[in-house]
Amino acid sequence: MLGGEDDAPLLGRRDAGRRAAEIAAAAQAHLDENQCLAVAADQVDLATAHPEITHHDAQAVALQMACRPVFGFAAAGGGGIVGFCSHAQTMTESMTQECAALYVVPTPLGNLADLTRRAEEILRSVPWVAAEDTRHSGPLLKQLGARARTLPAHQHNENEAAARIVEKLQAGESVALISDAGTPGISDPGARIVAAVREAGGRVVPLPGPCAATTALSASGLLDEHFLFYGFLPAKSGQRRQALEALSDIPAALVFYEAPHRVLDTVADLASVFGQRTLVIGRELTKLFETIHSLPLPEALDWLKADPNRQRGEFVLMLSGASGEADSGEGERVLKLLLADGLPTKQAAKLAASITGASKNALYDLALSLKG
Repeated sequence: MLGGEDDAPLLGRRDAGRRAAEIAAAAQAHLDENQCLAVAADQVDLATAHPEITHHDAQAVALQMACRPVFGFAAAGGGGIVGFCSHAQTMTESMTQECAALYVVPTPLGNLADLTRRAEEILRSVPWVAAEDTRHSGPLLKQLGARARTLPAHQHNENEAAARIVEKLQAGESVALISDAGTPGISDPGARIVAAVREAGGRVVPLPGPCAATTALSASGLLDEHFLFYGFLPAKSGQRRQALEALSDIPAALVFYEAPHRVLDTVADLASVFGQRTLVIGRELTKLFETIHSLPLPEALDWLKADPNRQRGEFVLMLSGASGEADSGEGERVLKLLLADGLPTKQAAKLAASITGASKNALYDLALSLKG
C-alpha cells in the first residue's frame, strides 16, 4: 500500500501513464482516413503530473504506448509526448484497403539526409512505387528497406503509367510517385499522372520536400517580391530567345533550370535579351561542389568560361525581374539617343531595353509615339 513522500514520484508516474492512455484512447476514435495522429506536445505534459517525473519516465510511457496497433508515441523535449504516423506494418495494411492513394513524394536533390521521415515511411509502406527511372531509384529504395514493386513512369510513357496507377488504386493498392530528384510534376513527369488519378476519382496526397527552384531561390538574395518559375527553356536558340523576350517585361524574378551542355548558350541568350540585370547561378545544389554565385548578367558568360568546372552539374538560373523605375528615366533617354542616330524603332527599343533593363514593349510604344 502506498503512502508517504517517497511514494509521490510513483504516484505521479502512474497518473501520467493513465492520463496519456486516456488521451490516446480519446484520440483513437477520431483518427482520420490516413490512420495518422498528431497530438501537440503541450497537450500531454507528463511533467505536470509530478515535478520529479524524468525524461526517462516519459520515454518509458512512450514505449508502452508505441505498442498500440494504430499509432505510436515518441517522447518530446519538455517531458511531453507527441503522436506520429503508424508503424510500417500497420501502415501497409491501411494502404491496401479502402484508403488507397497516390502519394506524391519528393526525393533528395543530392543529399539523402534531406529525405523527410514521412517520405521514408510512405516509401517503406506502399506496395507500389512509380519511378521516373527505376534503375536510378532502386538504390534509394534498397537503402530504405522498401519492399515495394516498381513501375516506370517517365515522360515517354506517362499516359500508360497513369492508366496502370489508376488500376492499382482502384484495386485498393496505394502508389508512391517519385522522380529522379526533387518533386514530381515540377519540370519532371507526374502532372499527367496526377490529373488522371483525379479524373478517375482517386485520392492524391502531396508530401512537402526538396525542390531545386525554391532551394536555390531562398539563397539567391534577389529582392523581388515575386518570382516566376519557368523550368527548362527550349533547346533551340531561336525558340529560346523568343521565349525569353516574352518574359522581358515581367516584374518578378525569373527561375530557370538548365543542363550543363546548354548553360553557356542559355546565359548568352539571357544577356542578349535582358541586358543589365542580376543573375544568380546555382549548381550542384546540396552536393559536395554546390555553388551559388551572384553577378551582373553581362559578366556571367565570362565567369562560366573562366573555369570548366563551373559548367558542370545541373543548374538553376535566377534572374532579377524587370525594373519599372528604369522605364521613366534612363530607358527613355537612351531610346531617344538611339532614335536620333537613325536606328529603326524596333531595334532602338530592343537595344535601349538591353542597356537599361527597362521594358522593351514600353519603350517600343514610346518610340512609336515619339515618331508619330
